[in-house]
Amino acid sequence: MTAFEASHPTRRLLLAGLAITPLIGRAQDRSPIRICQSTALSGPLSDLGQAMHQGARACFAAINGMGGIGGRPIELVTLDDGYEVQRAVANVNGFIADKRTFALFNCMGTAMIQAMLPKVIESGIPFFAPFTGALLARPAGVRSIFMIRPSYFEEAEQLVQHLATIGIRRIGIAYQNNLFGKEIYDGARAALDRHKLADAVAVTVETDASDAADAAGRLAAANPQAVLLGMAGKPTLNFVKGVRAQRKGLPLYALSIMGAADTLKLLGEDAIGMTVSQVMPSPRKVSMQIVRDFQRDWKAASNGAEASYVALEGYINARVFAEALNRAGRNLTRAAFIESTWGLRSLDVGGFEVNFTEPGKSASRFVDLTMVGRDGRFIR
Repeated sequence: MTAFEASHPTRRLLLAGLAITPLIGRAQDRSPIRICQSTALSGPLSDLGQAMHQGARACFAAINGMGGIGGRPIELVTLDDGYEVQRAVANVNGFIADKRTFALFNCMGTAMIQAMLPKVIESGIPFFAPFTGALLARPAGVRSIFMIRPSYFEEAEQLVQHLATIGIRRIGIAYQNNLFGKEIYDGARAALDRHKLADAVAVTVETDASDAADAAGRLAAANPQAVLLGMAGKPTLNFVKGVRAQRKGLPLYALSIMGAADTLKLLGEDAIGMTVSQVMPSPRKVSMQIVRDFQRDWKAASNGAEASYVALEGYINARVFAEALNRAGRNLTRAAFIESTWGLRSLDVGGFEVNFTEPGKSASRFVDLTMVGRDGRFIR
């Protein structure tokens, strides 16, 4: 045990969990391992992009503070795309053209990922944990793409199964009018069909939320018993406020992508009682080692933002990425990284399990249901 490990017991636990101490005999390459991310740091879903980005940065900062991977720091280069397809594609094309880029990490948005995938697949660059639950980001047979979070289909199935169990039969669906929202609608529609439930009405909301009030009125008029929400950011905010103004007690059910801390804060009392599926454990569940690590490193990052499920997701994605890097061996290459990632079977990341089985499958099947309490926090 080094003096550093002995004087930092929590760091020692992280080292034990990740095994990222420099290995004897490794080549003395000290150049940064450069990974690149295009995400929404501005625009309608910036609260999600920022939380995911900050969670990952907190993790990488802690790892770099312990010497990085074999003495090499992880450098996360991030460009804002504003949740715009053309900007995202331009960012990723630039990353791929740069020979210093080792991998793409946590790129965000269903439409953006669909547009960038052909070039990503052609290049063979590792595409790690894109931030979407869309099935289109899970092409079968492509070994350079690594999904961690469950699909929107899996989240929708959990929500619909819950509604069917408690006797709800007439369900409305409101979804964002883009590829992201359409994927959620398709997942919800398939789940409703499996449970032999008919939706009362389906309405769309534009990404700029310009028609949210009108959509809320049309859905409320259809008198559903509950509503599934397939949207995030500003569309969620405006639509929920519109529905609450007409049907105060209407049960609302949303997928994890909705649950950014900023969205809940802006919704205020209108968020109380909403059920939200989660693909990560609670960022307050300190009985889990990964959450204790996250809270410690999040605090050390001093970004002033509130710890959230999305931030924890970014942190866990970074931890898994670092573990795959470490197992890739002393001469790090993309090919070695891809092989080492597919070797991560039943990996326990501080109490959270990931299992990379085959291309096209998510490494995590974790889906939990939470409710927004009176303090704006999620409760189980």
